Amino acid sequence: MANTNEPYVEKTVIEQPATVRHEVGPAPRSNGGWWIAALVAIVAVAAMFFMMNGRTATESDVMAARESGRSEAIIDNAAATAQAAAANASQASANAASSMADATRSAADSASSAAERTAEASRNAAASATDAATDAGDKAPPN
Repeated sequence: MANTNEPYVEKTVIEQPATVRHEVGPAPRSNGGWWIAALVAIVAVAAMFFMMNGRTATESDVMAARESGRSEAIIDNAAATAQAAAANASQASANAASSMADATRSAADSASSAAERTAEASRNAAASATDAATDAGDKAPPN
């Protein structure tokens, strides 16, 4: 135990970092990297040679491509025109069907009205014939 009569002493400890020592010697010599770089350079030169000596388009190739593009444009235009004509024909067909339905409905209504008038006329004629027969029977001399 500590004696209470002793003065208080504070101790500070400072630690120094350890020194690390590296010894660097000469690296082992290898020519592999130079051989790989040379091989890559040769491949790059060969690729450039083939790219530069590639076949260039001649005037006939350009004309053929132009004619092909013109033909494709004509075909596309014809297809668009045909689609528009088909849409117009479809609309005209729908309008004609609607008109036919209206005409059929109108004819059916007219036929129904005519049938009703004919039936009414037949009833009137029958009633007139009955009245005429009754009148004729009343005026007929007795036998």
